[in-house]
Amino acid sequence: MSRNKKSPKKKAQVFDAEYLQRHRESLRRKHRQVIYLNDREVAMIEAYCSQFQVRHRSVLLREAILSRILETLGENPPTLF
Repeated sequence: MSRNKKSPKKKAQVFDAEYLQRHRESLRRKHRQVIYLNDREVAMIEAYCSQFQVRHRSVLLREAILSRILETLGENPPTLF
């Protein structure tokens, strides 16, 4: 078997500009949520961020909240009736 054969070139995917715009719009975060933390909770978050070089706390909190929600929904799926 010869290894010098050229592999077929991959075709570049062409996306519709309108589709890309709708996709970007769907990912935009436009709903603000406010939470209040006590001094100990803030200190824990700041210690974690400094230890693991987390630059953006909003990303950390968003991922922690959503992962917990998805974990809970996986254990207890919603029922229709």
